This record gives sequence, C-alpha cells and structure tokens, in this order.
Amino acid sequence: MHRKTRRFIDEPGHAHFFTFSCVRRLPLLKNDRARGWLIESLNRVRQTQQVALWAYVFMPEHVHLLLKPLDGNIEMSKVSAAIKFPVSRRAHKHLLETGREDWIQKLTVKKGAREVFQFWQPGTGYDENLWNVRPLREVIDYIHANPVRRGLTKRPTDWSWSSARAHAGLETGPIELDPIDW
Repeated sequence: MHRKTRRFIDEPGHAHFFTFSCVRRLPLLKNDRARGWLIESLNRVRQTQQVALWAYVFMPEHVHLLLKPLDGNIEMSKVSAAIKFPVSRRAHKHLLETGREDWIQKLTVKKGAREVFQFWQPGTGYDENLWNVRPLREVIDYIHANPVRRGLTKRPTDWSWSSARAHAGLETGPIELDPIDW
C-alpha cells in the first residue's frame, strides 16, 4: 500500500503537532508495558534532542504529541525517528524473549528483498507546524479530546494516558510537561 510522505519543515520558533500510528493501526499501545517504552523514549529524546513536550495523548493504536524545539537547529525528522525507533526495538526484543513468534511474523514486512520488523506505520507520520497561540489551544484541545471522540472516556481528563489532567491543573500524569513558552 502506498503512503504519502510528508516533508518536515524545520522553521525556528515553530512548535510541531506530531501524529504517528502503529503498523496497520494495530492496538500495540494498549498495554502499560508498550506505553512505558514510549514514555522512556520520549523523555530521553526531550533531553538529548532538546525539545519541550507541551501536550500528548497515547491511544491504543496511535500517538499525538505537541513538541517545541528548544534549539533552532533541530531536525524534527530525527526527533520523530529517535522517539519511535527505541520503542520498536524494545517491542521486538520483548517478543523474542517471550517466544511470541506469531506477533513477530504479524509485525514483519517485506522491504525489497529483506524482511523488517515494524512497530510503527511506515513513513514519518503527520507533522504540522504551529507558530501562534490561537491554533495552539485548538491543537491541545484536539489532542485531549481523542479518547472522548473514540468513546473511551466521557471527559478528556478521564484518560490517564494524556496531558489533559495536567492542563486542567489536576495532576501531572505519566509524563511531566514543559512550560509553554512562545
């Protein structure tokens, strides 16, 4: 199946609204183990790549992130890869260690003559640049409303794998957010 490719636009001062999905939209993020790998990877990237996390939601089969580079020379395609690759590697290792050959085969795809394990949908995912405050609030609300639109919760603050509670001033949640600084 052909997927559109999207070019990242690394404009200094812009925040980025990322969306990326699990391969074939499988619910690979439905358990705490996989979400924990994503949290570890995201926190590592925040430190090593110098990006701020302003909002997020982890859904069973996709992720939305609102990130802001703290350095004008950051390539968002590298940030995306640095978040996704360790999660894929950990998932593959876990499946090997637990003898889950059925899942390894389900997540293995042909790339030319070779076979490759794939946790994430091929391609870069979706990346939208944001540069002013008005759409920022809209994007944060959109991110937080995901579980409600899907019928998983009644209110955004009911979903524990989201920054909605932190934005509502209730509690931090599984990942501490960075201050929004325009």
